[in-house]
Amino acid sequence: MVLYDTIGKGYNTTRKADPYLTGKFYDLLAPVKDGIYLDAGCGTGNYLHALSAKGLSFYGIDPSETMLEKAMRQNPAVKFTCCKAEDIPFDDHFFNGVTAILTMHHWDSIPQGLKEIYRVLKPGGRFVSFSFTPEQVKGYWLAHYFPGMIDRAANTIPALSEMERFVKDAGFGTVNFEKYFVRPDLEDHFMYSCKHEPERCLIPEMRENTSGFTALANHAEVAAGLLKLEEDIRTGKINNVIKGYENGFGDYLFIAAQK
Repeated sequence: MVLYDTIGKGYNTTRKADPYLTGKFYDLLAPVKDGIYLDAGCGTGNYLHALSAKGLSFYGIDPSETMLEKAMRQNPAVKFTCCKAEDIPFDDHFFNGVTAILTMHHWDSIPQGLKEIYRVLKPGGRFVSFSFTPEQVKGYWLAHYFPGMIDRAANTIPALSEMERFVKDAGFGTVNFEKYFVRPDLEDHFMYSCKHEPERCLIPEMRENTSGFTALANHAEVAAGLLKLEEDIRTGKINNVIKGYENGFGDYLFIAAQK
């Protein structure tokens, strides 16, 4: 994957496993003793590493060789495979659980990826994803400064009702959704991690390690938006902008399903 082969080089400088999110993923997986787990779209292996530290046995897959090289260095005992979620090279009923953390919007086919995950899960196995909806993305105050980027980001993921249909069509029964609102102490600086601290958005490394700014925004829009944002932070106008985007949609979404 060209995008993550590019941004993967400095990814770990700002993208770290957040303790709250790690704990949430662990709870949603409801791990079993001696279970085997897969992180689909594992990137540099930060969450895989954090969950392994809780005693889980993980495998990792990702289409970016650059990301996997970093993942291997910090997880030498883990088996990694360079592949896409739509074509997982493991036998049926191999894993007790699968995570997909901020990755589904990069898949070529979400329905096919979900079918593959269902296939490799053991009966009773759990699928846990962390993603977002178009409605949530359009509720980011970033839309005030980077409207084109936000529109394109919203188009990378299906609406909640369609996502639910995709998960159920893959074979899963009950699907549970839970909203996540960005916390002030968030340690993983993905796109909307700047929600409570807009000045973070002005730091190049913060933007360069998110696919939104790297792949979905054009240079002119970013430059103009940053100038406007910097001025609004200086004058305090940013507070009114943020207030105008307050909503109950949630910023991201936990998805949990069982085979």
